[in-house]
Amino acid sequence: MAVICHASLWRYTGAMTTIEILAAIDAEITVLQQVRAVLLGVAPVKGKHGTAKVPRKRRKMSAEARAKIAAAQKKRWAQKKLKA
Repeated sequence: MAVICHASLWRYTGAMTTIEILAAIDAEITVLQQVRAVLLGVAPVKGKHGTAKVPRKRRKMSAEARAKIAAAQKKRWAQKKLKA
């Protein structure tokens, strides 16, 4: 009797022992639980290297702060220009 199952998880190569079947079922349950958690938004999606991808909140900088940074940079450029 052949076992019908998830193609990427099991490969039918003949008779499977009960322990092998239970191990494959446990592995499939684990995968399905992870997928369910991702779909429900409970677990973060994993990135390229298996690390969790956590979306970062963008920080908003006030116009005043941007102006101060721009003025400081222009001052540094002016000092560098004088030395050259």
